[in-house]
Parts: sequence; structure tokens; C-alpha cells
Amino acid sequence: MRFYPGGHGPLWDLAEDKVSIALIEAFYQAGKPVAAVCHAPGVLRHVRGADGQPLVKGKRVTGFTNSEEEAVQLTDVVPFLVEDVLKANGGLYSKGDDWASYVVTDGLLLTGQNPASSEAVAEALLAKLR
Repeated sequence: MRFYPGGHGPLWDLAEDKVSIALIEAFYQAGKPVAAVCHAPGVLRHVRGADGQPLVKGKRVTGFTNSEEEAVQLTDVVPFLVEDVLKANGGLYSKGDDWASYVVTDGLLLTGQNPASSEAVAEALLAKLR
């Protein structure tokens, strides 16, 4: 199991980190769940599935919304917008209301929209491990 908490940091370091990318790919291909909350779904930016396609392609996902990023006035600061990169990689992105808990599970991939989603993602991940 891999769990990536949110915060803006993953957009700069983990999204580009070859070791992190390889770990996610290995865990997912080994049938282990991967969970990410808030900005952390951005770590999936360069992750590929066994077929060489972006891991999120054709999968239901969520993450920090463009409107939430605008609300915290960091749209022009972050290296990329989570919502945009998930969509660009073929993810079937959906979102709930800004700042409300919203979780999407697609097989072994669990994503949460924002900090309010942390507990629900953790609960969904625990359910997968049972």
C-alpha cells in the first residue's frame, strides 16, 4: 500500500521523483492499493501502467480542484494544476463541492479531492486492505 498525503510539496518533489514514480508503478502492478489526497494525486503525473499509458488514463480520479487552487490564490505559484494534469493524462476526473469531502475509488486507485477528504480516503484504503 502507498498513501500520499496532500499539501503543495508533492507537486514540486514527488511528482518528479523517479524513485517515487517507480514505487507507485511497482505497488500498483503488484496489486497493492495506491491512495492520494488533495494535491498528492499530482504524484501520478508521470506514473505509467503496465501498458505504458498514464496510470490514470480511463480511471475515475479526483484531486485538488482548479477552483480550490484559485481560492487559495496559488494558481500562478504551483508548477501545475492537479485537476488539469489528471484530465490531460486521460483521467476521468470528477469533483464535489469545493472544500467538501469527496473520494473516488477505481480499483486499486483511491483519490481524495481536498483536506476534508483525508479521513474518507483513509477509511476507503483500510477497507481495501481487509
